[in-house]
Formats: sequence, structure tokens, C-alpha cells
Amino acid sequence: MKLADVYAVIDGAYPKRLSDDYVRLSGAHDNSGVLLDADGDIRGALFSLDLSSGAIAAAKREGCNLIVTHHPALFFPVSGLREEVPVEKRLLHCARAGIGVVSMHLNFDFAPRGIDYHLARGIGGQDVSCVQEQIEGGAYGRAYDVPAQTFSAFCGHISEEFRTKKLLAYGEEGQIRRAASFCGAGIDDGAIRFAKAQGADVILSSDVKHNYICDILGSGMRLVVLTHYASENYGFQKIYQDLSGKLGVPSFFYEDAFML
Repeated sequence: MKLADVYAVIDGAYPKRLSDDYVRLSGAHDNSGVLLDADGDIRGALFSLDLSSGAIAAAKREGCNLIVTHHPALFFPVSGLREEVPVEKRLLHCARAGIGVVSMHLNFDFAPRGIDYHLARGIGGQDVSCVQEQIEGGAYGRAYDVPAQTFSAFCGHISEEFRTKKLLAYGEEGQIRRAASFCGAGIDDGAIRFAKAQGADVILSSDVKHNYICDILGSGMRLVVLTHYASENYGFQKIYQDLSGKLGVPSFFYEDAFML
């Protein structure tokens, strides 16, 4: 199997077109696709949310010469690759070791069974079809009913389901019946308006700025903040489970557990 063959399977299930379309329509930026082609036959693929030093070491340990990430190994153009810049050093390490890198970012978020979808399902949503942003074949940001429970019970479920102790909860105790979620750093004014209009009792996301925390609480909603890693690793692992038997090469899942 060549890199192009493995990439075709991934792109067929979670097309990069979703990222391209969203970037074109919204003016956002992304860098998904094949970021490093080390040539040769692919012996194994390791899935890791980030191109971390731990992921590179695990790939070498498992005999993998391809790493598939969610977060782009390089997000913006660079004028060179230098050992003193951590992200560039990791790419140089891969190149020297003959390890290719594929990053699938916004398309993994927007896909019908992508990271944002699995976040909502993990929180407890059954019908998660009410979405904030929609493009052809994909969506992001969801509002949905959850089983009625106290806010503290809701937070307890999140901590257990997403295997994280790093959770910030804002708001008073009370009943939670409807939630809105946005994987990664998804909170802005539009997300808050969407959640409020959809009757959400609580919002869940990551990397929430202080002014948005104030706005959410001032709108009468509660807020749960996960680490960026915890909010996306859950769905990324579901994607791995979907793809692992289809790639035609051995595949492995790696997580930087300390990031949860």
C-alpha cells in the first residue's frame, strides 16, 4: 500500500472537501491533507490527535511509517524547518525516520459521524440533528435533549465518559434537560446565540474566553469546559475505530493521556 492508497480510504470516508468548502464559505483557515510524504510502502498507520513527540516514538515502536493526526502538523506556511522550533523539529524527525504525516482537521470535525457529532452523542444526545453551521455533507455545533439530571450529575457523566478530571463547571446547580456542544475551541457570539435560541441549559466546549464565560452565565445558561484534547480525542478515537479495518495496513491508536 502506498500513501496515496491509504489516504484515498480516509478521504473517501471523511472527505477533505468538507474542510475546503467550509474554508471557502467562511473565510476560515485550515491545512488538511498529506503534509509529509516519506515515499515507500506503508507498513502501518498510527492515529494520534496531535503530531506529538510521544506519537512519533509510538509509531517507531509499532513499526508504523505513517501518522494520521486531527490537528494539522503544520497549520500555517513556514519559510523553513528549524530544529529549535518544536513543531518543525517534530516534522524533521518524521522525515528523517521515513514517517509520512496526514492531517485531517475540519473535515474530521464536520463529517456526519465526525468529532463534533461524537462529542454530542457522548454527552448524551440522541437526536443531534439540530446544528449551528451546515455545509453540504457536514455540520458543526449541535443542540439536543439529554436525560434530565442535575448539573453536578451532568458534570460527573462528562468526566467519566470522556475520561478526564480536568473539567471546569460554571453555573448554579439545577436541572439539565438540553445541551449545546461545540468540539474544540468552538465558542463565539454566534455559538452562544444558537445555544440560547435552542433552549440549551448548558454549553460544553473548550478554550473558552472569559468574556464568553460571562455572556453564557449572563444568558442564564451553564458552561462546562473540557481540555481541547478531551473534547476531541473521544470522537477521533471513534473515527479510528471506523477506519482501522479498512486501510489495508496494521493500524494503532495513540493518546497523550496526560492531555486529557
